[in-house]
Amino acid sequence: MPFMKFVLLQLTFLFTSAHLTETASNPVSETIAAGQQPEVCVNKKGEVRIAFGRSDSIFCVTSTDMGISFTEPEFVGKVVEMHLGMTRGPQIASSSNFSLITAMDKKGNIHTFFLNHSKHKWQEQSFVNDISGSAPEGLMGLAADDKDNFYAVWLDIRKEKKNNIYFSNFTRASKKWSQNKLVYASPDQHVCECCKPGIAVEGSKVAVMFRNWLNGSRDLYLAVSNNGGKQFDNAVKLGEGTWKLNGCPMDGGGVSIDKAGTIHTVWRREGTIYYCKPGEKELQITNGKLCSISGNTDNLVVAVQDAGTTKIVEVRTHKELIIGNGNFLKPILLRNGKVLCVWEDGVKIKVRTV
Repeated sequence: MPFMKFVLLQLTFLFTSAHLTETASNPVSETIAAGQQPEVCVNKKGEVRIAFGRSDSIFCVTSTDMGISFTEPEFVGKVVEMHLGMTRGPQIASSSNFSLITAMDKKGNIHTFFLNHSKHKWQEQSFVNDISGSAPEGLMGLAADDKDNFYAVWLDIRKEKKNNIYFSNFTRASKKWSQNKLVYASPDQHVCECCKPGIAVEGSKVAVMFRNWLNGSRDLYLAVSNNGGKQFDNAVKLGEGTWKLNGCPMDGGGVSIDKAGTIHTVWRREGTIYYCKPGEKELQITNGKLCSISGNTDNLVVAVQDAGTTKIVEVRTHKELIIGNGNFLKPILLRNGKVLCVWEDGVKIKVRTV
């Protein structure tokens, strides 16, 4: 065989083998339902649940095999004039024995739907906000611990009709939300009005992250409680730089806490995505917007939207992987070490495991 022909054959074989390996390890995306604004959670049993909306209705799908297959969409409940779009939509969190979904209506009330995993039936519970109509902006975060407690943070206007940060928790024993607590009120009257606040929980540590509006800057701040939300420390600014902006970026970033209690944050300033731990220097990750984070210290991934394309970035290596076209990508680290990606593509909910 001529030498050049042999080389070409070898190169073709290597290229094909590499392509097959990449395809096998990074399968194409799958559409699991029609809907918008998916949110994903996983409990310590490894059960994955995805909540999303269709008009005024809430649906949920479940996977018990780490995202290989999902149930048909289950109707959860209806919220008349439900917020849906631009990070506004149903939120979901799961503990070992229960799941909880919240959804906000345009009148300013936060509805709650509760699922006992052994009974397989969603039931509507009391509103999260204890002042009627206090949450018209429609932006909130939700988290759960391993002891069947749930925690919520949201933008609330009960204080002088200006948006500030409020908190409540829901316990298995009471099956109701606690008296609402003011976590932070900006001395410049209000926080950023259209950026979703985030919340993460590990043991008794609760971390609340939000975009502030202070001295003309739209920077991210973090407030931490070490006693399950009974008291919060003073909120502190994240990162070193500042973003002077006469407007709202509609981008609240993401926060997580690993098993060691370390808090991880990711957020946008202008067109750049940054990662940092509280009190440490910020680390530039990539370009884009609408970021979120999942994982632990050894395997942290950041989800980013970049010009209509979704991607994930490994914090440790900065390795990037394009996930697919669409918006509002959310990653979740599975027990097998893989990452389940969930996002919105038009009016379709898509998933991909990488």
